[in-house]
Amino acid sequence: MQSTLGEEGIAEELAESQRQISIAEFFEKNKHMLGFDSGARALVTAVKEGVDNSLDACEEADIFPDVYVEIEDVGEYYRLVIEDNGPGITREQLPKVFGKLLYGSRFHKREQNRGQQGIGISAAVLYSQLTSGKPAKITSRTKGSEEAHYFELIIDTDTNEPEIDVDETTTWDRPHGTRIEVELEANLRARQQLHDYIKHTAVVNPHARIEFHEPNMAEPAKFERVEGADLPAETKEIRPHPHGVELGTLLKMLEATDSYSVSGFLQGEFTRVGGKTSDKVLDNFRDRHFGREMAWRPPQVHEGDVEVAVRAAVANKGKDATKSFAREVADAIDDRERVAHHELRAIVDEAAEAAAEGFGTTFGSTVREKATAAAWAQLIGNTDEGDVRETLASDLYGLVDAATSKRKDDATIEGLADRIAAKFVDEDDRHRCTRDQLAEYVERAAENTEEYDDATIGETARENVTTEIWAIMETVPDDVPNVTEIADNRDVAADLLEAMRETDIISPPTDCLAPISERLVEEGLRKEFDADFYAASTRDASVHGGDPFIVEAGIAYGGELDEGGPVDVMRFANRVPLVYQRGACATTDVVKTINWRNYGLDQPGGSGIPKGPAVVMIHVASTNVPFTSESKDAIANIPEIEDEIELAIREAARELKSFLNERRSRRQRREKQDKLGTILPEMATKLTAVTGRAELNIDDSLARIMNNVLLEREREDGTVSLVVENNDSTNADVEITDIVTAEPANVEADGDDARVVEMEGEWFIKWSPTVSSGDEAALSYEVSDDAEFDISVEGIAEEKLTVDGEQ
Repeated sequence: MQSTLGEEGIAEELAESQRQISIAEFFEKNKHMLGFDSGARALVTAVKEGVDNSLDACEEADIFPDVYVEIEDVGEYYRLVIEDNGPGITREQLPKVFGKLLYGSRFHKREQNRGQQGIGISAAVLYSQLTSGKPAKITSRTKGSEEAHYFELIIDTDTNEPEIDVDETTTWDRPHGTRIEVELEANLRARQQLHDYIKHTAVVNPHARIEFHEPNMAEPAKFERVEGADLPAETKEIRPHPHGVELGTLLKMLEATDSYSVSGFLQGEFTRVGGKTSDKVLDNFRDRHFGREMAWRPPQVHEGDVEVAVRAAVANKGKDATKSFAREVADAIDDRERVAHHELRAIVDEAAEAAAEGFGTTFGSTVREKATAAAWAQLIGNTDEGDVRETLASDLYGLVDAATSKRKDDATIEGLADRIAAKFVDEDDRHRCTRDQLAEYVERAAENTEEYDDATIGETARENVTTEIWAIMETVPDDVPNVTEIADNRDVAADLLEAMRETDIISPPTDCLAPISERLVEEGLRKEFDADFYAASTRDASVHGGDPFIVEAGIAYGGELDEGGPVDVMRFANRVPLVYQRGACATTDVVKTINWRNYGLDQPGGSGIPKGPAVVMIHVASTNVPFTSESKDAIANIPEIEDEIELAIREAARELKSFLNERRSRRQRREKQDKLGTILPEMATKLTAVTGRAELNIDDSLARIMNNVLLEREREDGTVSLVVENNDSTNADVEITDIVTAEPANVEADGDDARVVEMEGEWFIKWSPTVSSGDEAALSYEVSDDAEFDISVEGIAEEKLTVDGEQ
């Protein structure tokens, strides 16, 4: 074909066949990219997109979500209805929201949202019309409106615009909200995934009420909101964070900004960048763009005389003025530990201003340049009596010696220092270089030292020498290029990008995110899973690609959870369950790499999904979750996000480990007490038979052997006494409730005022003593002889409590 392109008419014919396609037409032929690749998955995806829209709409309007989902088998197709109590959609916007792909209000906002691209619900409408040929039926009523708007529409895939069949007003029993009804070609083979999606949505949205009904259910499944659950915190849009911004994005921002200076650009376009942070970024940029200047030690008395050299360089300024000027320069140099070339220029300028003010004599730029050159020559040994390389090598010797192993002999250190000094002499008269250039100086000097001095200088030593020298070099004060100059030069922009990345900048604000919170993660798990143990953790905010994110994790264990199979891993992004592509998700990869045996779960082979009666949930909240595809089913393997996922899981898993260890300890304690409970009575009986004494009371003995808290009741002549004896090594905070069928009188308690509450003919004596180790506390009251008792004790594990001798 290429061989014929040059023939007359071929290129024109090919050009005529090319045309632009709309986004709707593209997805019409690539619906699998949006999660509509099969009838089973299409139904799950359509439900997901509709519910996500409902939850987002309600939360944005500060309305506790009440969402209804119904799937009905209508023969050839399935009818899907999703209804909510949200704020409704205006008549003007409704057709575009449901009938135009890539139409939305959140794409450019840096704040957490379930949907951002404006594809989801309109993609469900598109799939519906492609498979059933029927329009979507939408009803919406805004708050305060007397009537609702009703539309029937499809998407014109050639233009990506809504094609409206019906547009009318109607009555609706909801005061506000939105309802969408579509018919689509689908099946219920993915029923489990569908149920999981609804249940998992209820777990991470404990503030929402969801009702779900599908053909095989006798009654709708109802997921009530957690009592006392708050709406997610309102999120605020933020600017991008300097860490993680990519070069192309930075260039685009540089071209679009109204700022002239880089400092103004940094403070105006990024979050967490103020004046001080901007200065740090600019200094790092100078280091990369201009390089640093080497700072040398001032000459000692025997090494040179700065004052004499400066005085000789100045002519026609008067003896006293010249002497004062030279003395000021010499004294300022002597006061410093090291001096770089630009610092020397500043010293000379300051001395010139002082001399001019004191003597009325002007020291112009030419004089200052000569004085700077004279002082610099003294500083680096560039004199008739001195040798520059020798002077600089002498200075570098101490730095090289401090950075290298003590096993290096003097000859090696001297040789390396001498050759590095030669590089400074050869390259730049101000001794300025970037860190990369410095590393190259050291590298070449080390190679030559190894070759000619028969020495060994490893990579670590070379890096250490580079670091040691770079640390005493000084950032130059040169003016940085303006925004336009940087935008026009990709390499300079790359220097700015690296300077931003290497500057310590505090994490982005988290008010753009709405994490679930540890409390509600745990409450959500409690609401939907009957387990023995629950734990949750919420990490601090981190940043990736300029976008902040927060990772949360939760674990439920034991109870009614399945013991035989693998742990159930629930994945969420911005409160949305991720149902498909489990194996391609970063969360799954992280779960597999953790050694769960350390936390009490079985993990054959030491890797992979662990086994046991547990649920592990991971939630990633971000202003821009990095999904692996447009269907948003899996989170990409981003190292920063994977690290936070692992840390969040481990925080919750450590609590699980403590729980399992405690449970194991209690089980062992219980087994020991059971054995003692069998042995001690037999021993007591035998001792009685042998000694002929009265039968022994072993109640106290068992409690003391096991270091238990002993609670004994005594009743005599209408007086009841409760005695708490603490045989444990730590204080015991006990909550005791004695339920009595007759009204007690003269209630007296040690260390705590007991309370008496009457409820429906029974009296509750509540007592909360703190009993020190080895101590006891008592409560007494009077009651009629026919009264009955029932005691309840909290605050002490069952295995550590002995009540009237019974475990």
